[in-house]
Amino acid sequence: MDTFGNFLMGLMVAIQPHNLLYCFIGVVTGTLVGVLPGIGPTAALALLLPTTFHLSPVSAIIMISGLAYGGMYGGTITSVLLNIPGESSTVVTCLDGYQMARKGRAGPALGISALGSFIAGTLAVAGVMFLAPTLARAALAFGSPEYFSLMIMAMMIVTYLVRGSMIKAMIMVAVGLILSTVGMDLLSGKDRFVYGVLILKDGIGVIPIAIGMFGITEVLESLGTSIKREIFEKKIKGYLPNRQDWKDSAAPMTRGTFLGFLLGVLPGLTPTVSTFLSYGIERKLSKHPERFGTGVIEGVAAPEACNNAAATAGFVPLFGLGIPSNVFNAVLLGALMVHGLQPGPLLITDHPDVFWGVVASMYIGNVMLVILNLPLIPFWVMVLRIPYTLLSVLILIFCFLGSYSLDNNINTVIITFIFGVFGYLVRRFGFERPPLILAFILGPFLERAFRQSMIFSDGSFMIFVTRPISAFFILVAAGVLMTAFIKKRAFVKKIEAEEE
Repeated sequence: MDTFGNFLMGLMVAIQPHNLLYCFIGVVTGTLVGVLPGIGPTAALALLLPTTFHLSPVSAIIMISGLAYGGMYGGTITSVLLNIPGESSTVVTCLDGYQMARKGRAGPALGISALGSFIAGTLAVAGVMFLAPTLARAALAFGSPEYFSLMIMAMMIVTYLVRGSMIKAMIMVAVGLILSTVGMDLLSGKDRFVYGVLILKDGIGVIPIAIGMFGITEVLESLGTSIKREIFEKKIKGYLPNRQDWKDSAAPMTRGTFLGFLLGVLPGLTPTVSTFLSYGIERKLSKHPERFGTGVIEGVAAPEACNNAAATAGFVPLFGLGIPSNVFNAVLLGALMVHGLQPGPLLITDHPDVFWGVVASMYIGNVMLVILNLPLIPFWVMVLRIPYTLLSVLILIFCFLGSYSLDNNINTVIITFIFGVFGYLVRRFGFERPPLILAFILGPFLERAFRQSMIFSDGSFMIFVTRPISAFFILVAAGVLMTAFIKKRAFVKKIEAEEE
């Protein structure tokens, strides 16, 4: 069946009444999560996942996917009206979006954000339609050595792109890999790192770790701090951009869409990185770069299109290769496994209803967001007035209820709390959490691919460099590592020179 025929089949799945309902729930929840600063879609996914256990896999993934791109819409509202980014990827939107609001142009800022995000999201979904199946067909030629090398490369890129120390990021990768080995050995069936604790025999679940490190940790970090919210009180009117706004925004939106999609496919390049690059490019190309930061609509249109395209593009390596490009997709990978789906190239061929149903639902979800977001802006402003103390209590309750509902075991709640405290401590000491989550989820696949490769090669490590595709991935990983080392040496020499 060709791509168009497959898409029609997926559309028939997506327009079923119950799937439309779950798509609606996903995008509205995503918008709400984006509106409320400090929660984040990853924590929301961890909280929402236990509620999907009774759903069919396609309905569950449709709802979870709506959470991903819905969060991008919601984050824009707080950036424009409060000058507080609801999402890290909407930080750049604050620069010109809030200034537009102060000039009485909050409506056009929100309007171009919603419409630009819709256009970018729609084009990015088309890219997923054509690129993910092609990538999956190519990946069918991969063997265990290729998958091992690919996952090593992905983890190296993620550690290289973290905001802090790469050494600390690699430590977190090592911790994640160790945690992934807890439980029963894949081949021998023997217990590893269990220490007589019964609940650890089946390993540590990805959901307790995600809820703890992205839900409870956020609440613990907010203790003792106050989030000041100065909501822009002027009446918002005129959501539709005028002709001049469209003329100024068309080229930036186009460039932002293509840049976001290209960078979103790469592991480790979060939408945050893409939006900063997009904003910088537009400022360089502008005839009046000095106006950026004073309320120009190009400074809103480009990054907003970019972050939605990047968020959608992350589904390409996830569905095509089974490799998550960011921490949200890493947890989504775990969600696929919880629902009995094996991420990777066979997912598209073995479960076409899931892949094409989710792709079709993205089109529908983007339409829902445009229709819902602009009329509901007054409602989101009311939500923003909820005291964060009350929200923190509710988040904690949902965290513990969600972890307990996994297997109705209080020990799971204890594990969740332990990882919440652990997440708080590692954040305090400057360690990044995404490398740990990525390594933990990829750990079992990495170990299985490595041990199978060793069996095929009679214990020879040369199998990873004698096969061309595997050797390419290893070379890229080594290049990333060497680049980080060279940059570190250059930085140290610069500091020494300045001190002298």
